Amino acid sequence: MRIETFGKDVEVTPALKEYVETKLQRLGKHFDQHCEVRVTLSLQKNEHHVDASANLPGQTLHAEAGGQTMYAAIDVLADKLDRLVIKYKEKHLPHASHALRDNG
Repeated sequence: MRIETFGKDVEVTPALKEYVETKLQRLGKHFDQHCEVRVTLSLQKNEHHVDASANLPGQTLHAEAGGQTMYAAIDVLADKLDRLVIKYKEKHLPHASHALRDNG
């Protein structure tokens, strides 16, 4: 799994980059295949904002979150992306019985 972290009017410190990578690594356990996540950190008015796009096989998932601190926003984003990936897996990677019913 590859995670790219960018800052928009925010300096991406090594600590922030490591925190993003640590929090988003759990997404990789959902897939055997390679996936790529692009994360953008920014400030919007008085709120820290995090935006991410996860490129999965056949689809791109998008999530964003805000918080009082950048770390809080990253925590919320990681939870949102995790839920989105689980939903994606439930829809696109059906069990064998579902696949037979859908195809027949």
